[in-house]
Amino acid sequence: MTNRYERLKMQRRMQRRIRLVVEERRMAFAARNNEPTVDLEATMEIPPPAQRAIGRAAIQNL
Repeated sequence: MTNRYERLKMQRRMQRRIRLVVEERRMAFAARNNEPTVDLEATMEIPPPAQRAIGRAAIQNL
C-alpha cells in the first residue's frame, strides 16, 4: 500500500506523461496540416533529359 505522498507523486507523473503525449500529438497534427496538398489531376511539365558530360565533351543521351 502506498502512502498519500507517493500516490500524489504517481498522479503528477502520470499527468505529466499525458500532457507530453497530448502536446506531441497536437504538434504532429499541426505539422500534417501545413504540408502542401498534391493535386493528382493537375498536369505537370516534364523537363527534357539532361545532357551527360564525359571528360570535357558533352554527349547527348541516345
